[in-house]
Amino acid sequence: MTLTLVLGGARSGKSAYAEGLVAGFPPPWSYIATAQAWDDEMAERIALHRARRGAGWQTLDAPHDLAATLKALPSGRPVLVDCLTLWLSNRMLAEADLAIECAALVEALASHGGPVVVVSNEVGLGIVPDNALARRFRDAQGRLNQGVAARADSVLFMVAGLPMKVK
Repeated sequence: MTLTLVLGGARSGKSAYAEGLVAGFPPPWSYIATAQAWDDEMAERIALHRARRGAGWQTLDAPHDLAATLKALPSGRPVLVDCLTLWLSNRMLAEADLAIECAALVEALASHGGPVVVVSNEVGLGIVPDNALARRFRDAQGRLNQGVAARADSVLFMVAGLPMKVK
């Protein structure tokens, strides 16, 4: 089993790079999507991601039940989770107990029994947000990223489409 965390900022190349990592394993591959198409722009982004992946991918939508979706997959199947940032915002807006759900997710990621690649945004490199909700989200995302990174076999940080090995 390998757990790889791919971090980076917006449009840093995280998703495409992560897809390439998973595609390096024999198919079938599972893609667990956490995005929801709340508007036309997001629907277009989702469509572009699907088109880029092509055949061989089983897409599972899990905007909320990410740990359960991961646990339901066959052990050993290569999995891409894209992305933790959208999942966390979905759960935060649903007023979930983030500490409990994040701990359960980290355990599910680490115990899958096959290669897992996880995409997440690094949101702590900019200015301090000017509102409490955004600060709470930034802090929760940082804690989630740290939890996954601690259990990960490999952590990569994407900059301008280029991976930098962190762990």
